Amino acid sequence: MKPIELLAPAGSPEALDAAIAEGADAVYLGLKNFNARMRTSNFAYSQFEAALKVLHRQNRRLYVTVNTVFEQREADRMYQFLKYLSLLGPDGLIVQDFGVAKMVRENFPSLKLHSSTQMNVASARGANILSKQGFSRVVLARELDLEEIRRLHEQTTMELEVFVHGALCVSASGLCLFSSYLGGKSANRGLCTQACRRLYRTKNEEGYFFSPSDLQLVEKVGELADLGVASLKIEGRMKSAEYVGSVVAAYRRVLDNLDGDRSRAVTEALAILKNDFARPKTTYYYDDNKPDQWLKSDQAGGTGIFLGTLRSLRGNGDQRSGLVDDGGIHLQVGDSVRFHRRDDTERKSHKLTLVEPRGTEGLWISVPEPFDQGDSVYLIQTRSMTKRYPPLLPRDLAPFRRLPGRETAPPVSLEKSEKADRSLFPQGVYAAVSRLEDLYVLQSIRPLRVMLQYTQKIAQRLLQEASEPLPFSKGELILVLDPLFPQALEERFSEEIPALLKAGYTQFVVNNLGHLSFFRGTDAKLIAGPYLYTFNRWAYSFITSLGLSQVITPLENNRQNLERTVPETWRSQTLVTVFAYPALFRIRADLSRLYRFPVFSDGREENFSLISSEDGSFVYPEKPFSIVDKIPFLRESGFTTFILDFSGPPLKKLDYRVIMSSAKEGKPIPNTTRFNWKDGFYSVDEPFSKGPGKTPSHETASEDGMAESTVPTRPQTDFRGPGRPKLREGQKSSRSSYKGSDKGNFKKPGTPSRGPRRGNR
Repeated sequence: MKPIELLAPAGSPEALDAAIAEGADAVYLGLKNFNARMRTSNFAYSQFEAALKVLHRQNRRLYVTVNTVFEQREADRMYQFLKYLSLLGPDGLIVQDFGVAKMVRENFPSLKLHSSTQMNVASARGANILSKQGFSRVVLARELDLEEIRRLHEQTTMELEVFVHGALCVSASGLCLFSSYLGGKSANRGLCTQACRRLYRTKNEEGYFFSPSDLQLVEKVGELADLGVASLKIEGRMKSAEYVGSVVAAYRRVLDNLDGDRSRAVTEALAILKNDFARPKTTYYYDDNKPDQWLKSDQAGGTGIFLGTLRSLRGNGDQRSGLVDDGGIHLQVGDSVRFHRRDDTERKSHKLTLVEPRGTEGLWISVPEPFDQGDSVYLIQTRSMTKRYPPLLPRDLAPFRRLPGRETAPPVSLEKSEKADRSLFPQGVYAAVSRLEDLYVLQSIRPLRVMLQYTQKIAQRLLQEASEPLPFSKGELILVLDPLFPQALEERFSEEIPALLKAGYTQFVVNNLGHLSFFRGTDAKLIAGPYLYTFNRWAYSFITSLGLSQVITPLENNRQNLERTVPETWRSQTLVTVFAYPALFRIRADLSRLYRFPVFSDGREENFSLISSEDGSFVYPEKPFSIVDKIPFLRESGFTTFILDFSGPPLKKLDYRVIMSSAKEGKPIPNTTRFNWKDGFYSVDEPFSKGPGKTPSHETASEDGMAESTVPTRPQTDFRGPGRPKLREGQKSSRSSYKGSDKGNFKKPGTPSRGPRRGNR
């Protein structure tokens, strides 16, 4: 059996020390830029250079995370960063952006490419396409079971890396838009604000409905090794050195005994993991995919052992303390706890400076501002757990002086496609829906083309020759494939897609690289969907080189970046979504038996819909994204095809007519959000010469770092059942607490409203 790699996180030099001391074969870390954990400390350039030298002397490997998307304005900085890395020679780059892959392949071929889990590769078809594009390893999406991994491994020669321990995302990796929607802090930019960990409310209850347990596959290590997985990956670049050390030690124990007593090794590993003070554990999809095993609404989003709530407080300032239960644990000064506000608006870790027993009443412990009576307390680490590891990095880092340079990225080739067929994809307004019933609503004002969500139910209906004819012809329908494409769907798609092509359905939107091979050698006309992220010209070039002649721009994009990315010769072939209820969570599980509520709200009283079926569960915002009033300006810039996306809640005829009319007339729609269209991504990146720091790309930001809102008030949601939000007047804006929020009242559909702000094109 080929040795399997144990890959550990190194969010800090101390975590690096722990990982190597406990037996990790390799570590992955991020530098100050372009990685998916911008909120952790990350490594300075001198520290990284020193770490690379030390690890290579020990025959250990080091991978660098470059796993965020970059905007076109950042192309020079990305090029400089990649050139710097190519000179130093890490063992691989973990990347999400197709633009990074293109830049590496054309300019720095010595760098090995590993696809990040953010790239959402969950099939052998996707892995094989990446292999042809120069990738040597794929970090698999976490929503796979053991059988899928086995079948995937049998159908690819790519190295497979699998997460085995640590925090999970409820949404499929790379497809979560929730944090970005709330204020530009995109998970695709390393700034996720963990919307899944928040406390939500329904009409009758409240809970942490979307906060999953932590992954723990120590009992599955033997099976993964037998399947031929190349690397076992531990999540935790924001975890302490003690956490990293204990988890590495546990998995090392099992790996070292694969040829011995596996059962005993697992028992010993589980004993080591008892003290990681993380969330409850789950094997996630590796056993039966039962959401109630990894989603529990009474499970707070944070980590640690629950000690209770603060019952009373005394003192102030540094002498402030609160009375709490000890949970049967003997707390000491120096132990670390985490406080959670009862309304879930703030969380903070704190090292205890006071522990004063009060008999059966509990303990008085030090409490930082602003926590108060009723707030929760969790134990996250005891002083006795603290373990000092020998430092790997030399004290004197002066010899390690290399920095990224100031080179300009070379131009990227992007020739106008000869495959563009304007008669097939005419210019104008398209409408997207997710239900067959919604097609009949679209008849009232017929769009040029209809984009219909591809589901098993819809595919079966389209293939039933004896069924009632649809209100749109096959030539008018474009089938939209979901971005989540796990290995289990391969067999079904292998039957359905050829049958659909034979039946005359030849137009598709592909949102996952794994989709492409189904159409090889056919006359299908393909559009690159918004989840094949083209935030820069390099990514655009990568995608169009695969034969995709039309591209839908990402939903998170902004106007300036769109115009920088797409050359004028390609703008007529670029589709821009101007209205949508974006899917904020995409969950590979049917939550309908676990949660009966159709609508829920957050702490800011913003409402969301949960829609579940056998194809998965989706969370949609009540307030849609709309830039329909920008269509005239987009036309002036050369963009000619626009999408009104009504996927999600059922479509109502009145709403459709109002929105279609607004799109044709270029009028704003009240009670909508611009999403990232004006301000773009919130950013913490600065030029290399300045070092790390927060420089929001927004014109201004509120105190909590969220983007300032420029959206009108929102419509009122009817809690009586699922469905599209009713457009009614009179409810306060869900973002009225943000500075700069519009305060105007909602006007009924079809009535005049304020025009666009001047200068905001």
